[in-house]
Formats: sequence, structure tokens, C-alpha cells
Amino acid sequence: MTSRSEAPCPAGVRLAIFDVDGVFTDGRFYLSNDGSESKAFHTQDGHGVKELIRAGIAVAVISARRSRAVDLRMAELGVPHVLQGVPDKLQAFESLLRELQLDPPQCVYTGDDVPDLPLLRKAGFAVAVANAVDEVKAASDYVTRAPGGAGAVREICELILRGAARA
Repeated sequence: MTSRSEAPCPAGVRLAIFDVDGVFTDGRFYLSNDGSESKAFHTQDGHGVKELIRAGIAVAVISARRSRAVDLRMAELGVPHVLQGVPDKLQAFESLLRELQLDPPQCVYTGDDVPDLPLLRKAGFAVAVANAVDEVKAASDYVTRAPGGAGAVREICELILRGAARA
């Protein structure tokens, strides 16, 4: 039997959606006295995202928080669907699927915390990063070996690309 952490990503994935804080980052952000915010992103994650886009797989981020750093990084990577400051992540997920004319089975969603659970339950393939809370891991088809902010996104991108190669 294949363990949850070894489950292959299904073929036919057309959209990869990621949470940001705790997935693209280690979950921390730095808030300066002047109110400016900083985040750290992993370079190898960026390369994985670019490879997904090059392979024709749509990429999106959905975040409850709003951050200029996220806008800048996602623009740098060419991520076309950047949904931030979203009070209802499931509604944003469903709206994005309608816009792209896709069904949930064609989608991978990656999260790390309880607000991600509705999306993980709806997506065709649910992924938790290694440092996710236990409820998220239990609701996921795959748990990364790498933690968020330290190569987890790259690992997911490679998993999706291997599934695409089987299609």
C-alpha cells in the first residue's frame, strides 16, 4: 500500500493553487516599526513554479492576508492568479475554477493550516506541507518531506510535473 506521503499526483492536473504563509514561506513575517513587512521565499520553489507555468499548468495563490512582498514575488515568477486579502478562501477557489473553466479534480491545492481545510477537501489532490497542523495533514493526499518556505513548493511542482508526464 502506498503511504500518504508517497501518493503519486494524478495525471490531468491543470491548476496548482497554493496558500502563501506557511507554504511559500515558513509562516513568519517580519513587521518593522514603520509598518513595512518582509517575507522570505525559497529560490528553488520559484524555479518549480516557473516549470509548471512552462508546462502549461496554471498557477494561483490564495491568501487571507495581503502583502506587497507576495505581489512582487508572484509577479516575478509570472503567477497570473494572485488572490490576496480573501475573507472566504473557498469562494475564491470556486470562482477561480469557474473563471478557468476547470473542475475540482483538475486542481491541486496546498495548505498548512485550518483555514485551508475546505479547499483541501474540495480539490482533486490535497497537499499539506511538512510543517502543517495535524488536521491538514490528515485531510491531505500527500504530505511533503520539505517544510513550507524550505522547498515544499518545489517538491509539489515536481510531483505535479511527474503526473503530467504520465498523462
